Amino acid sequence: MQVTAIKTRVFKENEDLAAFITKHVKKLPERSVLVVTSKIIALAEGRTVAATDTKTKEKYIKQESDFAKKTKWVWLTIKDGMVIANAGIDESNADGKLILLPEDSFAAAAKLRTKLMKYYKVKKLGVVIPDSRIIPLRAGVIAMALGYAGIKGIRDYRGQKDIFGRPFKFETTGVVDSLSTAAALVMGEGAEQQPLAIITGAPVEFTERVKKGELLIPLADDIYLPYFSKLRTPLFKKRGR
Repeated sequence: MQVTAIKTRVFKENEDLAAFITKHVKKLPERSVLVVTSKIIALAEGRTVAATDTKTKEKYIKQESDFAKKTKWVWLTIKDGMVIANAGIDESNADGKLILLPEDSFAAAAKLRTKLMKYYKVKKLGVVIPDSRIIPLRAGVIAMALGYAGIKGIRDYRGQKDIFGRPFKFETTGVVDSLSTAAALVMGEGAEQQPLAIITGAPVEFTERVKKGELLIPLADDIYLPYFSKLRTPLFKKRGR
């Protein structure tokens, strides 16, 4: 698998994203995956607010979240079925503004994929929209897919057998999250100015229909359930408690 980051100029708010991509990406091979950072998706949608003060940020964090709890460093939030910091609202590389997450990353990925398939004349193409994440008790950020199109997001081993004939009961691989982290490693998190990456040779399954909720699991089945068990929120009850 080869991951190539694309150096670009600074993307401007409300700019045409497809035109921006085609200007910087000369070729998208058949059966490749294009990774587009969530920040420029959000900027293309105009999903920004003025960063006037701390109270303004807190207001939007609560507004964008299904659940929000203030911790020592950040607001720990649940948004779109994912545990994230500050509802994904970002101030880095934002030119004095707050950048919210895209309105609907799955819809954005599907729309962009349709345009790019036509432009590059390819029949099999994946588009992944990642965002940075941290995981419990580990230093350093990785990346997680907010939305994607053209590929299956998960590889399911359940019902199959391991090399000694033992049947798998729980094992699945988060394909799009793995691709997101691989891309984030080469795209960078600072001033690299590489919001795009092309992945070729990835062991993915291309598809025309994506199951939007295939990566989500009920809270009742989550291994972190002991830490969520005290949450008595409508979201928690709705997802299996």
